Amino acid sequence: MYFLTDNERKKLLKGYLPKSREQGVVDELRGWNWHQPPLEPIYEVRLPLYQIAGKYCPSGRDLYLNRVERRKSEPNIAMQQGLLFHDMIVKTLVYTKKLIYQQGTDAEAILVELASLITSFSGRLEQLSMKIPDIQNRAVQIFNYTYSYISCRFREVLARQPYIGEDSLAAQVVPFVLEQRLDGTFLGLSPNLSSDAFVFSEPMIMDLKFGPREPFHRLTTTGYALVMEAIFEYPINIGCIVYGEFKNDRLHIEKDFHIINDELRQWFIEERDEKMRMVYDEIDPGKADNCAETCPFYRCCF
Repeated sequence: MYFLTDNERKKLLKGYLPKSREQGVVDELRGWNWHQPPLEPIYEVRLPLYQIAGKYCPSGRDLYLNRVERRKSEPNIAMQQGLLFHDMIVKTLVYTKKLIYQQGTDAEAILVELASLITSFSGRLEQLSMKIPDIQNRAVQIFNYTYSYISCRFREVLARQPYIGEDSLAAQVVPFVLEQRLDGTFLGLSPNLSSDAFVFSEPMIMDLKFGPREPFHRLTTTGYALVMEAIFEYPINIGCIVYGEFKNDRLHIEKDFHIINDELRQWFIEERDEKMRMVYDEIDPGKADNCAETCPFYRCCF
């Protein structure tokens, strides 16, 4: 899901990266200026990034119910499916790296062992199949897609580099840092953040979604970019939302590349400050006019 096609790589290298350098970002909106306004946190509240970037509830009452009234959410079917698919992709990529370190450049042995990984998800798939009848087929498609890319990259890298070592091979076959743990406290966020994927060669923040596009999804990549700038003090200018969905029983993937510009950064800061104020002052924004029954807090939002 995270691998780029040749055309996507061209768009990134010849389009988005040069444009991001031309546009630039106001220095006060870079994460390394976390100690001064507007990035400096106003309230002594620590929020996970998903609660700032997730604007699924029109009024934001989901945050109030969770952080003020301490209500627990009930993940809907789409969330359960998305979590399973996300775990499957991450574990496949991480296990590939592990096998490389264990077995070196023996690509055939690694690929044979990797192919059996999908059986470790059979229990979760069986449980969800009662609610999502075609989830088994969807999971197989996602696994086969990821496996095929890994197989091709193995053969491409080994054909090009006959003397390559394990560490370099792992970095080229799976060129991502998966679920990188980040301390967001500089920006008033949780100390235990986890980004979906980060590409050091670009550099680029990637986030995986299963479901329809939403404009606020870009707040997630923006937030992680600010956190990484605060920690490592180098600029992150590009984000990418990877959307996976099934059309005509086939896996369809689209990537939303975007420049993490001043507008997105300001939007994230405003969302952070407003939601921190809601929790700090215990402000109940009230029930939204158009509540969806799929909302995780639907049963306790009166």
